[in-house]
Amino acid sequence: MNAQDRMMQNKWGIFNHYLYYSEKGYTDIRGERPDEIKRMAEEWNEQTRSFDVEKLAGTLHEIGCGYYVITVMQGTRFLIAPNSAYSRITGIRPGEACSERDLIADIGAALKPYNIDLFLYYTGDGPHFDKTAGPAMGLYEDYEADLHGTVDEHFVRNWAAVLEEYAVRYGDLIKGWWVDGCYQSLGYNNALLSLYYDAITKGNPNALCAFNSGTASFVSKTGDDTPIKWYENETFTCGEDNDFTYIFKNRFTDGAQNHLLIPMGHYRDGNICAGWRNTGVRRSREYIADYIRQNNAAGAVITVDIFVDCHGNFDPEQVEALQYIGRKVREQ
Repeated sequence: MNAQDRMMQNKWGIFNHYLYYSEKGYTDIRGERPDEIKRMAEEWNEQTRSFDVEKLAGTLHEIGCGYYVITVMQGTRFLIAPNSAYSRITGIRPGEACSERDLIADIGAALKPYNIDLFLYYTGDGPHFDKTAGPAMGLYEDYEADLHGTVDEHFVRNWAAVLEEYAVRYGDLIKGWWVDGCYQSLGYNNALLSLYYDAITKGNPNALCAFNSGTASFVSKTGDDTPIKWYENETFTCGEDNDFTYIFKNRFTDGAQNHLLIPMGHYRDGNICAGWRNTGVRRSREYIADYIRQNNAAGAVITVDIFVDCHGNFDPEQVEALQYIGRKVREQ
């Protein structure tokens, strides 16, 4: 069975944003003074040490999903596993940005007995919020001053070196990569994305990959409202969407496994783009189960973004709904 067939056989998965600032707010992520940097590093290491991977794996097994996706990082300096390339390029000492705990390896080991595949979320913009790591890596965006950068080969090679170290370390433990922020507006093209693809496949030649092109991830070349294959070698569609509404008609788009990533939680303040990593069940469990079943019948796969706190605790309302969804999907 090839990797695309295995993803289709799994039918659906769970996505978890796991970030330093998730329970703190963005105001706490730009430490500059030595005492701030020390405090933030201590908090990040305490947070990653406290993540209960056995509880996570057990809950995912109870839910009945086929794979799990977790963020390696997003925007800030903080990553969920050690990385020597990152420390070398940024000059940030081990443990001050990359966690001391290898949370990726520990999650992979916990999932293995349940035969749940592990996917990783990476980004195309790196630690672009951080005033030290961003410039050192080659991309810094100061939103307070409304300064927005673009990528170049120097940045992409630096950031691909970090990706490659992870990909090679974990090998076939990682079944796929969902790479965010690979926008045309940032300067991305096939040549630059190939550097990430080469890094991923150096670790696992069979790893699946999708590259998020932003709004273009859900606008086809013909102009209708369908997901696209953005990068020439990607093997599943990025398919970021904000609600459970689109139904695929077939399994593949230009050879990429059709796939959508959608948040389950309530929209914050009624904002349709603000349901990510939120609690609650916006659509009924019956509706979501039927939605996934309809897409599975067409050959497509659905990933559901949910709330998991920094210690590995789930939202009980979501767990109850997901257990029902898992049963209904398995019946198909």
